Amino acid sequence: MRHRVAGRHLGRETSHRLSLYRNLVTDLLRYERITTTEAKAKEIRPMAERIITLGRKGDLHSRRQALKFVYDPKVVKKVFDVIGPRMATRPGGYLRITGLEPRKGDGARMATIELVDVVDAPPTPRPQRVTAAPSARAAAAPVVEAPKVEEAAEAVEETAAEAAEAATAEVVAEETTAEAEPDAGTATGEPAAESDEDKGAEA
Repeated sequence: MRHRVAGRHLGRETSHRLSLYRNLVTDLLRYERITTTEAKAKEIRPMAERIITLGRKGDLHSRRQALKFVYDPKVVKKVFDVIGPRMATRPGGYLRITGLEPRKGDGARMATIELVDVVDAPPTPRPQRVTAAPSARAAAAPVVEAPKVEEAAEAVEETAAEAAEAATAEVVAEETTAEAEPDAGTATGEPAAESDEDKGAEA
């Protein structure tokens, strides 16, 4: 029998359950919207609304009471400086619970708990890639590639001309050397013949 059983145990011991509640409330007040199971969202709703009510009061005692439950002092400062004044004209009912699809895996009922006046940040526009039209790409392709082809052809022609000049120079050098060798032999042979004739005349 389920007599005299108050609240949800959530399968946790008392200390673990209290730490869970404090963490969830701290994150809810920091981000103003969180996604959790429906049972946890229903449990932390009155706790978070109590902290926001302390922020509406704004006195030192209320700030100390909030610091006893909320972990982060920066979150308490946000509650008293931003959220409290924002909810000054609203007598309770600061939070909204919206059901979501069951969680994959265990089928737990999920929900989003958020402040009723939360303002979504505008989505950041993604930079769009600029692509040229097919006709523009086709027209631009020859202009870009033609100089490269012409430069390559000119380089090949220059290389061929240099090779031809080098071959011609080698042939001319060989012919000059071949002509110079017989002339040198003739020049050296005639004086020898004259010397022999002179020797015969003298005899």
